[in-house]
Amino acid sequence: MKKLIFALVLAVSFTGFAQDVIVEGIVKSKQTMTSDNEQMQAQLAMVGDVLTTTYFKGNKTRSETFNLMSGSTTTIIDGDTKDMLMYMDNQMTGKVYATENITPTEKDLEGVQVTKGTGTKTILGYTCQEYNVTMDKNGAKVNMSVYVTDKIEAMNSQVAQLGQQIEGFPLYMKMDVAQAGMALTITNEVTEVKKAEVADDKFIMKAPEGYTKTDNLGGM
Repeated sequence: MKKLIFALVLAVSFTGFAQDVIVEGIVKSKQTMTSDNEQMQAQLAMVGDVLTTTYFKGNKTRSETFNLMSGSTTTIIDGDTKDMLMYMDNQMTGKVYATENITPTEKDLEGVQVTKGTGTKTILGYTCQEYNVTMDKNGAKVNMSVYVTDKIEAMNSQVAQLGQQIEGFPLYMKMDVAQAGMALTITNEVTEVKKAEVADDKFIMKAPEGYTKTDNLGGM
């Protein structure tokens, strides 16, 4: 579940292609986090919004996130093999990377329920279908609302890790997490999408020189 929470990144916006199916381009998103715990909220306020730029082409994606407090994170996913490469550079971890196959196991999906909602939401010109996800694992309860479009054909790690129970690409996600008497809300929302050619070298599954391999992906 740490991977699901950590991996919440991707957003898309409308620039005149709302009814066209987009298979290659650049996506931007904004993530905000709030908590009812004063100490955690103060830390989240220092972090501020987390902005992500995602490049997608066919069944491959590359997401680049940067924040002055949390440093930089790059995640590359090959949707055909379900392999993921993630590398980070920040003050806490230094330069580290990890690889993993994100195909969910039966154990990963225990306590996870996905239901197709009855609602829709228009987001930047796209009509998006509602899905609701609940998770209850390791003492944490998660409720998530997801709105997806079928007009963007791109790999998304959250959808993949839910066993492809959600049909479409998420343009808006809101996750409410309750654990140890504390509540955390994480929201990802669409900011921009651009239909554009993306170079193949964006999706090379190899960490840059100077990064050290770690097996502790869930703690990254």
